[in-house]
Amino acid sequence: MEKFEKLSGVAAPLPLINVDTDMIIPKQFLKTIKRSGLGVNLFDEMRYDDDGNEIPDFVLNKPAYRNAEILVAGENFGCGSSREHAPWAIKDFGIRCVIAPSYADIFYNNCFKNGILPIALPQEQVDILMAEAEKGANARIEIDLEAQTVTTSEGEVIRFDIDPFKKHCLLEGLDDIALTFEKVAAIDKFEAAASAARPWV
Repeated sequence: MEKFEKLSGVAAPLPLINVDTDMIIPKQFLKTIKRSGLGVNLFDEMRYDDDGNEIPDFVLNKPAYRNAEILVAGENFGCGSSREHAPWAIKDFGIRCVIAPSYADIFYNNCFKNGILPIALPQEQVDILMAEAEKGANARIEIDLEAQTVTTSEGEVIRFDIDPFKKHCLLEGLDDIALTFEKVAAIDKFEAAASAARPWV
């Protein structure tokens, strides 16, 4: 998993509440078990019309936000089903950080497991960043995970809280598999002892 340390990028404003996982990646795209290739269908039903043509007014179809790496959204982001395809689609599009007042728990935890930083902030601070995002490509937001800060293009610094263990995993690029491999020596020692004690197993 890619390490997350610092990020400076364009933020796309999505001022909607209760954005559920079916809005993020509709059910017809859940047949794959690959983490790649889903970005093109991120927010599919809002992004394309019935003929598959882009809807020009949708934020990610606007030239200023096609390469957005940050998404600023409303409360209860990622609610609905627990599909892991939702963070897969967000990451595959190129978004590495989501900022919102609140998240559904499963989606929030899935983000960390897929190298995405979900930042929860009070509504008034999200409003500041939403206004910043609405400025377009000329306004870049800077995120420093180690310092736990979000800095606007005007230099305003906003601090955020994060679980220390989740922070460590993102900084080091550790998903569940990588965390397990950190314990390989202990696992090997246990298996050797177990094999010696019960050779018939």
